[in-house]
Amino acid sequence: MLQTNSTDSADLAPPGATPTTDTLARRIADFGTLAEALDYAALGRKGMNFHDARGTLVRAYPYSELREDSLANARRFVSLGIKPGDRIALIAETGAEFAAAFFGAVYAGAWPVPLPLPTSFGGRGAYVEQLKIQLKSCDPTLFLAPGDLAEMATEAAGGVPVRDWATLPDVEADGSDLPVSDPDSIAYLQYSSGSTRFPHGVAITHRGLLDNLRAHGVGLNLDGADRCISWLPWYHDMGLVGCLLSPLALQVSVDYLKTEDFARRPLAWLDMITRNPGNSVSYSPSFGYDICSRRMSSQTRAEDRFDLSRWRIAGNGADMIRPDVMQAFVDAFASAGFNATAFCPSYGLAEATLAVSLMPPGEGIRLELVEEAELSGGECGTGEERPRRYRAVVNCGKPVTGMEVEVRGADGAPVSDRSIGRIFVRGKAVMVGYFRDQESTDACLSPDGWLDTGDMGYLSRGYIFIVGRAKDMIIINGRNYWPQDIEWAVEQLPGFKSGDIAAFAITGPSGEETPAVLVHCRVSDPQERGRLRDDIRERVHAITGISAIIELVPPRTLPRTSSGKLSRTKARSLYLSGEIQPYDIAA
Repeated sequence: MLQTNSTDSADLAPPGATPTTDTLARRIADFGTLAEALDYAALGRKGMNFHDARGTLVRAYPYSELREDSLANARRFVSLGIKPGDRIALIAETGAEFAAAFFGAVYAGAWPVPLPLPTSFGGRGAYVEQLKIQLKSCDPTLFLAPGDLAEMATEAAGGVPVRDWATLPDVEADGSDLPVSDPDSIAYLQYSSGSTRFPHGVAITHRGLLDNLRAHGVGLNLDGADRCISWLPWYHDMGLVGCLLSPLALQVSVDYLKTEDFARRPLAWLDMITRNPGNSVSYSPSFGYDICSRRMSSQTRAEDRFDLSRWRIAGNGADMIRPDVMQAFVDAFASAGFNATAFCPSYGLAEATLAVSLMPPGEGIRLELVEEAELSGGECGTGEERPRRYRAVVNCGKPVTGMEVEVRGADGAPVSDRSIGRIFVRGKAVMVGYFRDQESTDACLSPDGWLDTGDMGYLSRGYIFIVGRAKDMIIINGRNYWPQDIEWAVEQLPGFKSGDIAAFAITGPSGEETPAVLVHCRVSDPQERGRLRDDIRERVHAITGISAIIELVPPRTLPRTSSGKLSRTKARSLYLSGEIQPYDIAA
């Protein structure tokens, strides 16, 4: 499938950046391997562009230059004794050095393994421990890190050779021919954002990756004026696959803002979209949209700073999509030209490479109201004394090209339309398995290729609706409750935002399950804390009908995954172990 870009590139690129368009005919990821995709992209003038915290261009990095650097790195890896199938672990810092090391590993036939940067939660010790566990899992031959993290990398490595990737040019390159990868060989290992104590290295083949990247291009109806803008981390599947590998395989130029810079100055993301004279394609989890809405000053008019009228695809994914957050974003930025139809909800997971479903461009956010009894597996209205309550569930689009989706009941059989069950997917893009973990692979991947995603949802007229994670469900007296419903109830109280609340079940003295809710508290007065706890308890009971244990905890206490999502599992573990200490409030 070819598409010729005829628009004048001089009119559609930020000053000094690689062009949005050129004369190279677009190929929609129809390559055998990732190396072939870079070989082709390098024939054009497009590429990667790295920006500082204020969104100012620091370096333009054409795909042709990336290929040249990557081939040189591949020969250096061979000189260091790297063989096809060896793993090369890399700290995934957004920048040219990581990209050239990642693709250098690909050209050498090795498997690059992106590992996370430090997060604000847990400090140095927790980060080093996470690296130790993931390194033990992937068993790399070489570990590459930026210079400022080399000390922590060495501490975590446990004997694995560590090299600052800035010193790679010091290695004499091997002059022999590089190996040629087979489409069915492994392209890379991806650790999901929750991979901490029990890491699962997702093994993705070149064939599976390119199949999913092609689905991106088809599903997004790529336009000749499209340009990607991203702050997403490269150690997460949406950042790595969706905003690094996909643009390259589809020959799209990209503007990057480092994730840590976005965290400090989130509106710089919107500034970059404003400065893009072409059409913007940019993705974020709900919390990215949320923080931008909250950062808008009531004294500043969005239209005075931003022009978001050319934002064609405003992707949503990587977490439960929050309709209230999306509406708040529209309210904050409609005056700056943002069109709500640009929202593109999606659903995916690392075990399926990335994308399972995409909303067709232009359809925006669509909701269905689902009665809570249906969500919890009961029958609507049966034995109910209180009014029915509903949750708005976001339409996550249609299965992408090449992906089959089934919703199955407790007996394993497919259920009818609009019946909630467990979501299974099958396609070329589904992983071949977890690296060196056959037991976990067999637990979720059937011999005929069906992957149990662990997510709950339903199909309606060909569209996919996600209602939650099966493992997060709280079961009280035989009834199911979603932690999101409890958390959202608390968020309706003044002063709270997404990520301030974690709900989960704990086991009581008699073996019964009891819901516990941990809430970030920014109030210092003991009496005010007591009133706040009572207000939260009443709110949870009013919305859900259950009585929960409410614990107020210091701000920034609740743990997050490496991609920024709330980790309920880790919060529960830390609470039960005593590592999360609630405030002492008199009854």
